[in-house]
Amino acid sequence: MLDIKFVRENPETVKENIKKKFQDEKLPLVDEVIALDGEKRETQKRADELRSNRNRLSKEIGNLMAQGKKDEGMALRQKVKEQADELEELSKRESELTEKITKIMMTIPNIIDASVPIGRDDSENVEVQRFGEPKVPDYEIPYHTEIMESFGGIDLDSAGRVAGNGFYYFMGDIARLHSAVLAYARDFMIDRGFTYCIPPFMIRSAVVNGVMSFSEMDAMMYKIEGEDLYLIGTSEHSMIGKFIDTIIPESELPKTLTSYSPCFRKEKGAHGIEERGIYRIHQFEKQEMIVVCKPEDSKMWFDRLWQNTVDLFRSMDIPVRTLECCSGDLADLKVKSVDVEAWSPRQKKYFEVGSCSNLSDAQARRLRIRVKGENGNYLAHTLNNTVVAPPRMLIAFLENHLREDGSVTIPEVLRPYMGGKEKLVPKK
Repeated sequence: MLDIKFVRENPETVKENIKKKFQDEKLPLVDEVIALDGEKRETQKRADELRSNRNRLSKEIGNLMAQGKKDEGMALRQKVKEQADELEELSKRESELTEKITKIMMTIPNIIDASVPIGRDDSENVEVQRFGEPKVPDYEIPYHTEIMESFGGIDLDSAGRVAGNGFYYFMGDIARLHSAVLAYARDFMIDRGFTYCIPPFMIRSAVVNGVMSFSEMDAMMYKIEGEDLYLIGTSEHSMIGKFIDTIIPESELPKTLTSYSPCFRKEKGAHGIEERGIYRIHQFEKQEMIVVCKPEDSKMWFDRLWQNTVDLFRSMDIPVRTLECCSGDLADLKVKSVDVEAWSPRQKKYFEVGSCSNLSDAQARRLRIRVKGENGNYLAHTLNNTVVAPPRMLIAFLENHLREDGSVTIPEVLRPYMGGKEKLVPKK
């Protein structure tokens, strides 16, 4: 969320940014919120005058009563009452204006970084760099669920009967591989200096409104009926929410945390939930990383965060590339984002396995996350990135390590988490 003062002083910059994000329907909101802000400031000014008058008149009434001038004192009391009624109306109007302004400000997108490529949607994202050599073997790579079924490792039919499409049962070596990847990712991030955390898997609406846009919330979040609680779509939500209404001493920054959680997503408006596959599902598990830092450090941390994901995948011999997200593909709170995509030998293309985002002070402004500096308090910057998110990541893992005999090679870094196994051997 932008600072209303910035919008008031830079309306054309805000409008140009809206155009770059191809959200022209939001252009009238800029003038509307500036007008509402002007009315609110006039309302506050008049209310302050009345409060000042009330204090002055109260003293005069006391003096008049002490001098026996009761009639004059009573007349002033009536004036105080009339002004009190006006003040009550002004306070009510101020609350209404504040609510309207906040609602609009939460829909006006954050100012994107100057380096972000301009484009309408993810089809116009720009490849930045490739890491590792993508290969296509001279033998057929089956669909990922077929590979899992060869190990007796997945049951979608039972999951469908129990919960519907978009859910799964993992079993045996595939379930163990899923857990091994998460455990390895946890230790990988701990070795890079991040503090491990297991957060709440539900958050209140105040945190939801602070960490994401209304459109994201509607498309993603599951609401707990009868409770002010939502199931998290990613642990970034509760991890950033951890700092709501806090003032962090500058000396304690940066806050670097890595967290495990299940994730729950409606996937409303997505391309559909596959009946056979586990690429887009309602429930999955993920290792995440977040940073809360000083504004001048956020660019450096952004580059370090996505590099962590690249290094993790390369340590497991999975080719990846990075994509710069274009303006139209950025969620409203983000100023810059890079997707990490893994190579799929079966599809002969890359697909998304993680996303790194810099939100500058947008989340901090909504959640009131401040830093105590030498010259006063200021808003922190927040960043987040996927470390690894199986089961989607398992698709890339199985395809890239599948051998012609149907076995799957276990990279050396994962073997301690798989009981020393060097490969998985199919049951059928």
